[in-house]
Amino acid sequence: MSARDLFHEAVKNALQKENWIVTDDPLEIEFEEVKLKIDLGAEQLIAAEREGEKIAVEIKSFASNSAVSDFHTALG
Repeated sequence: MSARDLFHEAVKNALQKENWIVTDDPLEIEFEEVKLKIDLGAEQLIAAEREGEKIAVEIKSFASNSAVSDFHTALG
């Protein structure tokens, strides 16, 4: 299992322990005529809800030798 898979499951489990209900894994977003789908080989979005609150969580790993480079890549 890759590191990203481990982080993904850890985040998902942490959300569930805090009583969040994972509603989409991965989350697909459609806005007007644009449909965004998350590549399963890359980062994934998780959608969750709890007591009327909804969140979307994107999981990024900082696994290279340069945390600064990973940070800049994550921000885009």
